[in-house]
Amino acid sequence: MAENEDLTPEFDISRPTIARVYDAILGGKDNFAADREGRDAYVKYVPNAKQVAEDNRAGLKKGVEYIANHGIDQFLDIGAGLPTMENTHQIAQRINPDAKVVYVDNDPIVLAHGRALLATNKTTTIVTADLRDPQSILDHEEVKANIDFTRPVGLMVVGLHMHFHDDEQPDEWVRVLLDACPSGSYLLITDFVDTGEPLQKAIEQAGLESLGNGWIRTPERIREHFLGLPLVDDKLEFIPRWFPGEPDREVPAVEDIEPWHKIIVGGIGYKA
Repeated sequence: MAENEDLTPEFDISRPTIARVYDAILGGKDNFAADREGRDAYVKYVPNAKQVAEDNRAGLKKGVEYIANHGIDQFLDIGAGLPTMENTHQIAQRINPDAKVVYVDNDPIVLAHGRALLATNKTTTIVTADLRDPQSILDHEEVKANIDFTRPVGLMVVGLHMHFHDDEQPDEWVRVLLDACPSGSYLLITDFVDTGEPLQKAIEQAGLESLGNGWIRTPERIREHFLGLPLVDDKLEFIPRWFPGEPDREVPAVEDIEPWHKIIVGGIGYKA
């Protein structure tokens, strides 16, 4: 028992974390005073921060539906955060009840709450690991037990790149994971975008103040996150305008969507 306890990550409730601040923004209860202060910083700069977080979840939903509908039955969700509305396993298993999902997050509170939620779900699990050490994810016993890397994988890095500065080279961490995924796999990404809109700079300021990270990037830079993979519909798009696999669908004009809808973009890469 003592040996296992040594492997249990410590957590500091005096410091905000990405997962818990996100939970606080969405109105969840799995957060602490420091996280609520982080939420308040976001709301100070972007009063519609909750809608931005909901856009990110909507992007996750659209992406998982597309990937699951294209035959993928195993998902590796990196930086999954605390359970909230429309989680990956619920979306994927609605399409394929046998779909397997492995959630990965570096916040041990996510592990505790996720394990409680998933106690009766035999095809979904959650592990504590960090994108900054991608090989540790691939080597994790529960990841190896649930993800068959000889078959296509839905690799998800949703709402995570913005929390790492380019100097840290987060694309190289994702490359390690993507290299382990065979042909036929998909890479789903959402990120904060910089197209010159005032609220985009505001959300960056909010993130830097509350978490010390949260950088916006140009669409051209975000495309580089996909490591050369062709994008579904050749498109990165604001979430209310993004319907992967429906390139001819009529969507609202950019000028007709709300300013807070212009903070998050989504895209899906395909590994041929």
